[in-house]
Amino acid sequence: MPRFFAIVFIEGFCSLGAEVIALRQIIPHLGSSIVITAPTIAFFLLALALGYHAGAKIAEDYLEVVARNFLVAAFLIGIGLAGVGVDLIFASLRPPEIAYLVLVAGVLCPIAWLLGQTVPILSNLLQHQRVGEASGQALYYSTLGSFLGSLSLSLLVMQWLGVSAAVALCALLLVVGYALLCERGWATAAAGLTVVALTLVANAWLRPQIETAYASYLVMPVEYDGAINGRALKNNSSFASLIDEAEPPRYARYIRHIRSFLLDDLGLRNRQILVLGAGGFTLSHREASNHYTYVDIDPAVRAIAETHFLREKANGEFIADDARRFVIRTEQRFAAVLVDVYSSHTSIPGHLVTREFWQATRRVLEPDGVLIANLILDSALATPYARNLLATIENIYGRCAVEVLQKQQQLANVVVTCRNGEPPEPPSLFIDERNRADFDFARSR
Repeated sequence: MPRFFAIVFIEGFCSLGAEVIALRQIIPHLGSSIVITAPTIAFFLLALALGYHAGAKIAEDYLEVVARNFLVAAFLIGIGLAGVGVDLIFASLRPPEIAYLVLVAGVLCPIAWLLGQTVPILSNLLQHQRVGEASGQALYYSTLGSFLGSLSLSLLVMQWLGVSAAVALCALLLVVGYALLCERGWATAAAGLTVVALTLVANAWLRPQIETAYASYLVMPVEYDGAINGRALKNNSSFASLIDEAEPPRYARYIRHIRSFLLDDLGLRNRQILVLGAGGFTLSHREASNHYTYVDIDPAVRAIAETHFLREKANGEFIADDARRFVIRTEQRFAAVLVDVYSSHTSIPGHLVTREFWQATRRVLEPDGVLIANLILDSALATPYARNLLATIENIYGRCAVEVLQKQQQLANVVVTCRNGEPPEPPSLFIDERNRADFDFARSR
């Protein structure tokens, strides 16, 4: 009986653990928007339901079937949900939506289907109990495992040891369950040890990224105009910051553009500047004229940037917090706010593009303060996302300056600059019948 409930607990822990890990592993490639997370959860639940249905039809060899399912699921988690496995899928298949479907249908859903069979199959071994009592106890331990798995993996393992550790833990627990279900023998030991070895190789040696619960980081050498020994910080497989050993160092083009705007055009000196999204902390690198406050949701990003990217202490205060929560709660006021928040190359978290978020950024600005937003949009600003995002910002701030930095590329850094002030009047069109252009020009002086 204790062995039965231990197996069911492992199933619950690892099945929901696989879902949590999959959602995290998708972020570097597609972001964390609800149009990605909701279908992922839905497909997982569908596969789990189909697993329950399939498990109910098993009429013999109960332990052998569950043991086989555990071993296959351990392999799929340890290899298929490892960072190197997910990266390989997205690197091999285009567009990324196809890679997403392959990952979900070929890795996550089979895991859910295999583990979903556990409770219906093993309930057959509790024949001396009432059906309701047996299934109720099984579901209790399975759901308890799911509860502890989702909390411990996301709030403890990923935070302190990284995503690869969470992948390895789930795979190794399933191998333990496999060992509990099988009779001891060379074949059993060899199969289990093979999966363990492959899991450790995939998660400990094959992926050089530094992983946290929020992102994967990699510092790599790059070449760009004027750089001397240039290096890049990649955040979730996307270039986030550039720096080199020239004097003065050369940074990413949009960082140089924004620094020039703040220091030369606005002439800010000894002022408070807020940066939402830390990146590589290059905006304030060796810039002592102003006081910088960085806000980033990942508590580890400063230590990673200082150790592996800047290779010196970052200039400025760092606060680990969600950007929206910070601008809603803080009592500080800033001369300038830079919004530079991405969960992947082109994906801004959904709650950081809404009208309510941009309204909250106004409350932390000084009366004459400036909002600067670094956006990755199509260079023609023609897509619905680009047009609607710019319209949302200007609904709060009025007309803003919009500068496309790489006009010949499909995707470009778009720097939006808005000044704080009175709420803008609704615009009206100049038409031949009632042309108020001269009147508006006169009252605008």
